[in-house]
Amino acid sequence: MPFDMRNPRLYLASRSPRRRELLAQMGIQFDTLFFREPPRHDGGVDETARADELPIRYVERIARAKAEHGWSVVDIRRLVPRLVLAADTTVELNGEIIGKPADADAAQDILRRLSGRTHRVLTAVAVAFEGAIESTVSISDVTFGAIGDADIRRYVASGEPMDKAGAYGIQGRAGMFVEHLSGSYSGVMGLPLYETALLLGRFGFPP
Repeated sequence: MPFDMRNPRLYLASRSPRRRELLAQMGIQFDTLFFREPPRHDGGVDETARADELPIRYVERIARAKAEHGWSVVDIRRLVPRLVLAADTTVELNGEIIGKPADADAAQDILRRLSGRTHRVLTAVAVAFEGAIESTVSISDVTFGAIGDADIRRYVASGEPMDKAGAYGIQGRAGMFVEHLSGSYSGVMGLPLYETALLLGRFGFPP
């Protein structure tokens, strides 16, 4: 049994504060796995996209790799066996994978490309336990209104875009850029609640 039914907990293989907030919103108790890497880095996983890799395949592969790495950490450190949950989010624009910006200039370039257009946000969630792994992908369409250069510069100067796929956080100041969203708001944040609950249910984890 991977958890105590009287006090179920899991491990979150992510440093993302947004994912921690969303798990807490679900009422799930968890411990965060830290990989002895710099802040904002999940460690142990090469997130480089492969040649001609489809965005949906890419994001699911990375989420599964993070979950598998998380389980290996549990095993190596001889931690109490529990489900390991990981996730990965990427932005797709016309088939191109757009990850986190390398610097402020890259963040501005990304936001200019997204301005006045519709892009897709793909968040994959994966759960690993004792060699078993299950995953799912949430896909949302997000349309930005036209964003002026001055607004882009102010937003980038706030620092908010720097650790986020697509150079924006919908739950923060960038919410004012969103003209329309079709899909999962929590998925765009980084952890789709509906899909996550269904995935955990496959392992018998209580809602």
